Amino acid sequence: MTERITVAVRVIPRSRSDRVDALRAGRLVLRVAAPPEAGAANRAAQTLLATALGLRAADVRLEQGSTSRDKLFSVPTNARAALERLPR
Repeated sequence: MTERITVAVRVIPRSRSDRVDALRAGRLVLRVAAPPEAGAANRAAQTLLATALGLRAADVRLEQGSTSRDKLFSVPTNARAALERLPR
């Protein structure tokens, strides 16, 4: 099995636009325009994180928190450098 990096995020749905904010309480804040209905905010957060890291959305996995604002995503280890460039 391929090694993966866990990324703790807080998703804020129904924002004006999709964007990556700085860390807050040890979690990367992702603001998405999608509502938290039928998994739309989860898919938007997955796509936003993938875009920010230069990955395909399929490379970003939701590991925990499908019904919570606090989520754990995992990404391939080759995304480590891109993760370090995200806002702090």
